[in-house]
Amino acid sequence: MALSECAPMSTDQRRRELVEHGNTLFPVACYHDNLSEIDVDWHWHDELEAVIIEAGQTRVFIDGTEFVMKSGEAVFINGGVLHGFSGKENKGIPCRLHSVVFHPRLIGGNMDTIFWQKYLAPLLDDSSRAFIRFQPESDWQKRAIDEIEKCWQACALEKSGFEFSVREHLSRLILLLSEHTKAAHEQSYSADTRHSERIKRMLCFIQDHFCEEITLEDIARSANVSENECLRCFRRMLSCSPMQYVRQLRIQKAADLLVRTSANISDIAIACGFQDMSYFSKTFRLYKGMPPRQYRKMAHA
Repeated sequence: MALSECAPMSTDQRRRELVEHGNTLFPVACYHDNLSEIDVDWHWHDELEAVIIEAGQTRVFIDGTEFVMKSGEAVFINGGVLHGFSGKENKGIPCRLHSVVFHPRLIGGNMDTIFWQKYLAPLLDDSSRAFIRFQPESDWQKRAIDEIEKCWQACALEKSGFEFSVREHLSRLILLLSEHTKAAHEQSYSADTRHSERIKRMLCFIQDHFCEEITLEDIARSANVSENECLRCFRRMLSCSPMQYVRQLRIQKAADLLVRTSANISDIAIACGFQDMSYFSKTFRLYKGMPPRQYRKMAHA
């Protein structure tokens, strides 16, 4: 089945998503994300992705850029680009996303085709087009949004021959990008790659050691950079400090354990790197808007 509910994020040590999107015969998958329940944590994948805000609004984090998108807007995310979504902007209002994740070979076939060489390769190799926002006020961007939604609906309905419709709408999306987007800013590819690889190594280290006592020095050492460079890298790429990210990850892990297990709350706090229960409760309330016990009760209800 092509349409899926968004499952909890599964990534490797470099935050690369481990989920197979579609299959070898039909490398595309469509998802329905509800950010009112859980954020989409930082991750990346080789596939391309197109996302529509179906309801509410969301804060988007992509490769060092942070912005808010509202209902009716969309974004294209290139392959290998670190990204995440948060529903904290909604303050209780439902926030839903329609997303399409697809491998470029669905459209281009192999690398010897005109489709790959003329339309896909220039897009895949352009670091200045890590992502492209679409707003309905622009005519061509409105057409791009329509193509994404039609593709998603084709997956949802799965009528006879829907595979042809999915490929057609995604092909039209890539054509629109080819015709209407240029380099958004001058930036060296090597610099982009260096920053991206550094942040992936540091996120990998934090993921492996979040339950331990971590210092800024530890995080910087994991990527062989100075503490100041570590701070700059996090602020540029993730718009937060390294230790803020550690706290966010610990709270997200704790929230997941509160929902999925019946473990004692103090045990969960310790497992997620909090030795002081009062500090854990205070931090959890800061990020989730309620104490851990209430969060568990609401999730189970």
